[in-house]
Amino acid sequence: MLAQKENPKHTEYLLEVPEGQHTDIRLDKYITSFIQNATRNKVQKAIKDGYVMVNGKLEKPSYTMQPGDKIEIKLPKPPPPKAEPEKMDLDIVYEDDDIIIVNKSADMVVHPAFGNWTGTLVNGLLHHTNKNLSKSDEETLRPGIVHRLDKNTSGLLVVAKNEIAHSKLSKQFAEKTAKRKYWAIVWGHPPEEGTIVENLGRSPKDRKIMTVLPDGEGKKGITHYRRIEIFDHLSLLEIQLETGRTHQIRVHMQHEGYYVFGDTTYGGDSVRYGANTGSRKAMFNNMFARMQDQALHARTLGITHPTTEEFMEFDSPLPEDFEYVLNKLRQNCKVE
Repeated sequence: MLAQKENPKHTEYLLEVPEGQHTDIRLDKYITSFIQNATRNKVQKAIKDGYVMVNGKLEKPSYTMQPGDKIEIKLPKPPPPKAEPEKMDLDIVYEDDDIIIVNKSADMVVHPAFGNWTGTLVNGLLHHTNKNLSKSDEETLRPGIVHRLDKNTSGLLVVAKNEIAHSKLSKQFAEKTAKRKYWAIVWGHPPEEGTIVENLGRSPKDRKIMTVLPDGEGKKGITHYRRIEIFDHLSLLEIQLETGRTHQIRVHMQHEGYYVFGDTTYGGDSVRYGANTGSRKAMFNNMFARMQDQALHARTLGITHPTTEEFMEFDSPLPEDFEYVLNKLRQNCKVE
């Protein structure tokens, strides 16, 4: 039995395997046979990305269907043909004919994707670059995203304005010659400096989040850090990435027990260490309320310019909410 429901982001289906029916068929093949125009590859991707639940649980595409199974499916709708320019206030730190350095706010998605087709950094850059072009140059210029920041992470990004710049900058990030330093407030007291080396990949329990995986699975992530300041049960860290995996800093810190302050996805949005009573509880509740997102900021970016070959380094100030929390910790939780 197949029931179907539409919403703006997904087409939702509910499949029930009749009692007494022995299917002896894979989950991906079973779904494909019921849904019109759904290819097996598309269904497999939906299963792996966490859009399919069998009896309320995630299963692999190879799962064998059983009588009475209930399958909930959310197939993302196809993207629009292209991102459209949108006028928005962007914090442009530097710009020339080849690159743009942007200081991204913590509430902005970098690239259009399911659920965020508008209001992204790319939409704003399309408007910005077209606005600054002469008529003779209005060919096919589109900003090229070289690296990304999570929606909830603020800080510096470099964007290429042509294919040659994109290729050269991408090579720098691949070869780890680009410099990226973050500041983060974390729960706990890490050593004065250290390196975390752990494989990262999608969580088998929730495909929408990342986790540390055993050797041989996922992709290696390497995160270097040093402690800048120490507070009562919290620390300010400078973090340097050697690799750029999805949610790398947040997951590595969570794995070590140093949750990023305010991180709602990976457990940093509650008092992890120390008392959670009285004035201390009230103080942290106030901090959480003031934080727009997690206390993680891409503060320093260094690149070799793709045309001049000059090494350029940029720094950005901490966002107001990050600065607020840091000042409160310095006033009330400083460890001498």
